[in-house]
Amino acid sequence: MAARRKYPIELGDVATRQCAYRRIGEQLGVHPEALRTWVHRAEKDKGLRLGPTNSEEARIKELEQEIRELGGGELDPRRR
Repeated sequence: MAARRKYPIELGDVATRQCAYRRIGEQLGVHPEALRTWVHRAEKDKGLRLGPTNSEEARIKELEQEIRELGGGELDPRRR
């Protein structure tokens, strides 16, 4: 009978990535969290990670600003 793992495999993957961000961040003189954010954004732009791309986020901001300028603030569900 196979021994049960003490920690899930995913935890090891996350820990390995975090160590890599820390090590590379130190080499580049960049905070590891900033590096992680940049990597995630690049992955979104390449379609490797779910979420809006840079251009989509920019367009969303433009549309939100346009709604505010047109007086549609009361239509914003976050302001109810």
